[in-house]
Amino acid sequence: MGLFTSKEFSNLEDLFVEQIQDLYDAENRLVDALPKMAEAASCQELKSAFQTHLGETKEHVKRLESVFKGMGVEPKRESCEAMKGLISEGEEMVKAKGDSNVKDAALIAAAQRVEHYEIAGYGSARNFAQRLGKTNLAEILQETLDEEGNADKILTQIAEESTNKAAARA
Repeated sequence: MGLFTSKEFSNLEDLFVEQIQDLYDAENRLVDALPKMAEAASCQELKSAFQTHLGETKEHVKRLESVFKGMGVEPKRESCEAMKGLISEGEEMVKAKGDSNVKDAALIAAAQRVEHYEIAGYGSARNFAQRLGKTNLAEILQETLDEEGNADKILTQIAEESTNKAAARA
């Protein structure tokens, strides 16, 4: 969004479509970022979690395209400035030097920030769809919301059971 422009929402449907456009951009950005995070991870379990979530993220993009179709609008990306920033922070962790266990802990922290952002975005979008009477679209968004929550839980489990313990010994 430019410095001298402002958004205008005439109704909840306008806001809903804008939120879907934002999520669509965020997910597409993650499709590019997750392989780099997987490659940077030294823990095989973490590599696998990133690779699994990449497959899910590609499915999230397809689901959002079906939500656009359900709204009767063409898929369009609204630049997600928050995801740009989160990915930029993640790239710093990817490029970081030092102990591999500490770096894995940093990658998890960066990835969880992304997951929490997505959980907030999908939760809001799902609620907007419900309020608009678009139950079928709300169900699609809930499916993705569930996967984002699960990805966060997996990252927490890896951090608590192995990565953070190993990082603390570094």
